[in-house]
Amino acid sequence: MTVPPPKPSKADLAAAVHKIVPDLVAPNLKVLFCGINPGLYTAAIGHHFGRPGNRFWPALHGAGFTPRLFKPWDEHELLELGYGITNMVERTTAAASELAPEEYVAGGQRLTRLVQRYTPRVVAFLGIGAYRSAFGRPGAPLGLQPEWLEQSRLWALPSPSGLNANHQLPDLVRLLTELRTWVDAA
Repeated sequence: MTVPPPKPSKADLAAAVHKIVPDLVAPNLKVLFCGINPGLYTAAIGHHFGRPGNRFWPALHGAGFTPRLFKPWDEHELLELGYGITNMVERTTAAASELAPEEYVAGGQRLTRLVQRYTPRVVAFLGIGAYRSAFGRPGAPLGLQPEWLEQSRLWALPSPSGLNANHQLPDLVRLLTELRTWVDAA
């Protein structure tokens, strides 16, 4: 377990807009989780899904992906389990609503190159709207998608952000459990 970073100050958050959170990726992952883009808090601490109200880590554990509740600063332990994290758009913003449609399209192209290089079994989008925008799939449902990205299956999930009131933690756990069950059976 890694030591948690200090809580960012207001100045740290303001400076975070210029930071990029590096991909957590390795060849042949079982699942590459793809967030929308880093928020200010996440970029300030330098760890994916870093904001305290984000439900990614509790949902991941609740769905059985991790043996214990990981904290954002434990993210590198995911690689040992066969999981990684990237973002559709690398640019840090205070809210995903600040992103332009063309940023999603460019992010989809960047993601395609990443998938070509690392060949994950599944790319799981944590933000169905980002998936729909990046790949021109306006009616895509949650869950397994009929399309592939190169040799990777695609799975769409809701954003785990605390700002997403449409899906609460039990919903996220249920949907992530469906993904884990499918991956384990594949």
